[in-house]
Amino acid sequence: YSHSDCFISIYNFLVQMHITLQALENCLQEQARLRAQVRLLETRVKQQQVKITRLLHEKEIQFLDKGEENTVIDLGGRRQYADCSEIFNDGYKRSGFYKIKPLQSPTVFSVYCDMSDGGGWTVIQRRSDGSENFNRGWNDYENGFGNFVRNNGEYWLGNKNLHLLTTQGDYTLKIDLADFEKNSRYAQYKLFKVGDEKNSYELNIGEYSGTAGDSLGRNLHPEVQWWGSHQRMKFSTRDRDNDNYEGNCAEEDQSGWWFNRCHSANLNGLYYTGSYTAKTDNGIVWHSWHGWWYSLKAVVMKIRPNDFIPNTV
Repeated sequence: YSHSDCFISIYNFLVQMHITLQALENCLQEQARLRAQVRLLETRVKQQQVKITRLLHEKEIQFLDKGEENTVIDLGGRRQYADCSEIFNDGYKRSGFYKIKPLQSPTVFSVYCDMSDGGGWTVIQRRSDGSENFNRGWNDYENGFGNFVRNNGEYWLGNKNLHLLTTQGDYTLKIDLADFEKNSRYAQYKLFKVGDEKNSYELNIGEYSGTAGDSLGRNLHPEVQWWGSHQRMKFSTRDRDNDNYEGNCAEEDQSGWWFNRCHSANLNGLYYTGSYTAKTDNGIVWHSWHGWWYSLKAVVMKIRPNDFIPNTV
């Protein structure tokens, strides 16, 4: 075995090593390049998600959770309606989803019009079966969320829209309540106004009438008034605490509402089937009818101008 053979072996070995190292380096570079590409794609996906979320809020697109069971009733774009009472008085007597555009609203949006019960009611909230999550943050409550295609779909119309609706005139609020024993009651308030964003969508209600009792508490006993009344309360969510309580009512009661120190009514609470036990009274509560530890089966909050006269011609 000569010296030259030895050198050739070493040389070949080194060449092989070089080729292997080269291949390894190429492999590592390719890996780094792919990693960088993945990072770039992840960033792009995140940016898209942020963009989509922003657009949903900006355009106030209402999330169509469930199938197209009931599409919006098309009125042929002949004119724009400020609320459901105008649609009713223009001759449309069928309950269902319509497009409305309050006077100062930048956009048109879908809303359920209840054309029964005298007609012309704009439904601002509905609970019917617990299918929708009402334990949400400020942005969702501000812009609205829920099912805007199903006739009894659960939704919140959005504080921004409530302000736009109730700032264009004097509105009556009617709340239809039903329990699991087939009983129903209602509460009506002569005036219902929701403040603007600057005032945290503050609630203003007028004189009460009805069969369910006044749980929004305009005329509660003074001892209960200071903690249980919802009159002039700002809206609170778990991430925006505007209540009068040292804790966070929205977080404890898992909903967005006009909490005080916490509530006599919480119609956006968790969906239980009747009597319930929990750490806090976080069900769908209307205290003056069923107390704090009974969660209602169905709720509809709807509004109509005070001076509404049905056009029956």
